Amino acid sequence: MLEIQSLKKTFFPGTVNEKKALNGVSLHLAKGDFVCLIGSNGAGKSTLLNAVSGEFFADEGRVVLDGQDMTFLPDYKRARHIGRLFQDPMRGTAPHMTIEENMALAYLRASGRCSPFSRISKKDRDFFRTRLERLGLGLENRMSQPVGLLSGGQRQALTLLMATLVAPKLLLLDEHTAALDPATAEKVMELTKAIVKENEITCMMVTHNMESALHTGNRTVMMTGGSILLELQGEERANMTVDGLLALFRQKTGAALDNDRMLLA
Repeated sequence: MLEIQSLKKTFFPGTVNEKKALNGVSLHLAKGDFVCLIGSNGAGKSTLLNAVSGEFFADEGRVVLDGQDMTFLPDYKRARHIGRLFQDPMRGTAPHMTIEENMALAYLRASGRCSPFSRISKKDRDFFRTRLERLGLGLENRMSQPVGLLSGGQRQALTLLMATLVAPKLLLLDEHTAALDPATAEKVMELTKAIVKENEITCMMVTHNMESALHTGNRTVMMTGGSILLELQGEERANMTVDGLLALFRQKTGAALDNDRMLLA
């Protein structure tokens, strides 16, 4: 499904601020894989998602999705096949547009109905209402209200729904619950798991929570210094604990993990 082949990216090359963000990262995801990416700040997790989504072109390597070479496609063309959620709930929606208008834009883009003559039918609106009902937030009764009036959790749940109105080939989640309160974060995470499972969506999720990284989805990938340090799946992953993961990190790097955000999550 997704082939990431030897991706390399250096920011500000040849300057004092030179940063090698990706050092030959290779990763294969089969259809339906749900991979959790974990690592300290600067490990390359979000940079990898940015490379896959097309926010920039990699210096070297290839990105192939479902047999199509995406390496030099701009992000707006990749967006027809790739859904994405960010940590900031304010990203991904237009605050001055209504809930219905936001959903319509997402639906038209993902379904390929992007001509000037595209219209939203009553059937489409009923579809939006049905999908909103499953959120359990009452948004199906507020479709004419601006998205800017919603809370952060409501906006993130709506963004998740918009990104999956037409099931994408790949869903990228960049700490999409980190900015929410614990109760709302749990609800959005449960919605995420349900939607991904129901539609068999291939998914990559960045998290700092090691417990979540070991029990969400079916694979765990730890990054450090722009490279993949280890991959866990199957029985090895099922038997792994947070303490075991920390010990494995120490064994492979020769140093203890020193990241308060991960250790306290």
